[in-house]
Amino acid sequence: MCEGCGCSGSGDEKGLEQQVSDVIESLRPALQGHGGDVELISVEDDNTVKVRLQGACRGCPGATMTMKMGIERILKEKVPQVKEVVAVA
Repeated sequence: MCEGCGCSGSGDEKGLEQQVSDVIESLRPALQGHGGDVELISVEDDNTVKVRLQGACRGCPGATMTMKMGIERILKEKVPQVKEVVAVA
């Protein structure tokens, strides 16, 4: 598969990343309603999703709960291939 655009091959990686992106986009309004946000950084080869919390979510004492019980739980429900969600700085 072409690293740059995914124009050849099965397209599974691109498909997975698009699925993850779509779910994150659907979660963003709820986070934004509380002054926060989330940015998709990458979907790794082992299906680990890396995100960056922003706004009020960044540094919030409840951020770990938001990540594991919110973002990760919903992503795993909607995209079962996701292994885990990790916050990066």
